[in-house]
Amino acid sequence: MCDECGCAHPSTVFLKNRLRKIDLQVPVLQANQDYAQKNRETFSSHGLHVINLISSPGSGKTTLLQAMAAKLGAQMAVIVGDLQTDRDAVRIRAAGCQAIQIETQGACHLDAKSVGEQIPLLNLSGVKLLVIENVGNLVCPASYDLGEHEKVVLLSVTEGDDKVLKYPSIFSRVSTMVLTKMDLHPHVDFDLNRAEMECRSLSPEVKCLRVSAKTGAGMDGLLQHWA
Repeated sequence: MCDECGCAHPSTVFLKNRLRKIDLQVPVLQANQDYAQKNRETFSSHGLHVINLISSPGSGKTTLLQAMAAKLGAQMAVIVGDLQTDRDAVRIRAAGCQAIQIETQGACHLDAKSVGEQIPLLNLSGVKLLVIENVGNLVCPASYDLGEHEKVVLLSVTEGDDKVLKYPSIFSRVSTMVLTKMDLHPHVDFDLNRAEMECRSLSPEVKCLRVSAKTGAGMDGLLQHWA
């Protein structure tokens, strides 16, 4: 199987003492892509802008969403993915917007079907922005289309500025990179320009934003970007 595209390669099999080549180039993720298309149609029918938010654990996804919820309130809804517990959804609801938790029970990413099953549980009246907080992981979520309009990656300044080229699958697919925990930048060795330059080398049109959810710095620009 091809790691990059998820397709099976052509296989050669024996059939009645003859060699026969059978083309198995069918996308393994086809079922997910079909569900993703259904999600896209549903999102479009509700006039939603949908973000697939991806990062490693501890980069500040939930804290950022809390800050966004406090400003946007009922205009935003969140679908949260974690292996277990509903802690993130509880935090986001307390901050001011509706949130639904998906417990993957060990799966390292969300898929389109699991997301689509949650949509009827949301009250989408008045909602303009739907954020899907993916499972903390820079690898597996990159390959799964959820029907979103854009993939957004968070990279905290506490993680190191060398992460971009180490994880090209995700950084080459994103439309926006958000550098988080900027309030800690004076205390860590993180080259902001390097991280942004390397991300642009993989995704030339990427929008790079710098944010501190704790202090509020950069939050207005981030919200205007998705308004």
